[in-house]
Amino acid sequence: MEFVLVFRRDHRSTAPQLEEEDLLMYRKHWQDWYLSLAASKRLARPVQRWDAQGVAVSQEGVMENAVVVEGLIFIEASDYTEAAEIARDCPILLLGGCVEVLQGK
Repeated sequence: MEFVLVFRRDHRSTAPQLEEEDLLMYRKHWQDWYLSLAASKRLARPVQRWDAQGVAVSQEGVMENAVVVEGLIFIEASDYTEAAEIARDCPILLLGGCVEVLQGK
């Protein structure tokens, strides 16, 4: 089954900002995580970069979007349990973010 993992983070969060050395380790964690997904044939589609700025639109118009989608990937998993297990290793969790897991139809 195909799932999408949506990476979200609240930019108003009080999560600690990373020092340069920690930022390099954080980026390496992302790289290692992606490579492990690719090596285990879990990626359902190529990874695509997204604009982290974005906007939110309501009936009142365009507004600041503090909780933004930092990115997303499509994975293969047998069920929600397995997809959630994959999401638990996502580096965004280290910065107070979350991963939304959605099954494709």
